[in-house]
Amino acid sequence: MITQAKEKSPLEKAVLAIPRGKVFSCRDLHIQMNDATLRQGLKRLVDKGIIRRTQRGYFERPVYSKFLQENLGTDMVKMAQSIARNNKWTIAPSGNTALNMLGLSTQVPAKWTFVSDGPYKKYNINGIQLEFKHRANRNVSGMSPKTLLVIHALKSLTAEQTTPEVLDKIKSRLTLSEKKKLLEEAIYISRRNLHSIRKICEDTCTP
Repeated sequence: MITQAKEKSPLEKAVLAIPRGKVFSCRDLHIQMNDATLRQGLKRLVDKGIIRRTQRGYFERPVYSKFLQENLGTDMVKMAQSIARNNKWTIAPSGNTALNMLGLSTQVPAKWTFVSDGPYKKYNINGIQLEFKHRANRNVSGMSPKTLLVIHALKSLTAEQTTPEVLDKIKSRLTLSEKKKLLEEAIYISRRNLHSIRKICEDTCTP
C-alpha cells in the first residue's frame, strides 16, 4: 500500500521558498498566523533541521558544503541586513568589514561592524560579534548600498593606505552606473576622500 506524502503546511512552504543562506525574521514570512502558533511552527522546523536559529527571532536555511560535509556558518552580512530590515534601519559596513567586502582585506573580521541610523546594538552570533554603531542620518541615509560601502571603506584607510593600487581595486568592483551614483551621492565626505572618489570614477564620469 502506497502511503501518500503529508502535504506541507503554509509555513513550511513559505520557509522552503526562501533561498538558502538568507537570514529571515517572522516579519519576512507574511504568514497570517498568531505569534504563539508561528513560534511553535518555526521551532518544529528547527527541530527537523530545515532551518536553524541564528539569534532570537531570526532564522536561516543553512547552506550545506559537500566539500566540508557540514553546514556553513551564518553569513554575517546577511545577518546584519536581516536585523536592519526587521528594525527599518539603514546600515553600512564599517572599518575592516567594509574593507573585507571590497576585497581590500583578506582577513575575516573577528568583529563585524556596521554604522546605522538606529541605536547602538551588539549581538553574539555563534561566538562572532556583530556590532551596530549609531551615526547621524546624513552618514547612512539616502545613499545606495555600494556608495555607502565605498565611502566607509575609504574612511577606514589612512592617506598612506589610499594608494593608486587600492583605488584601482575599488574601481574594478564598480559598474558604470555605480560610479555615477557614487559621485552624485558623496556629498558630505571629506575633501581627501572626495579626491579619492574622483580618482575612482575619472575614467567614466565627469565630477
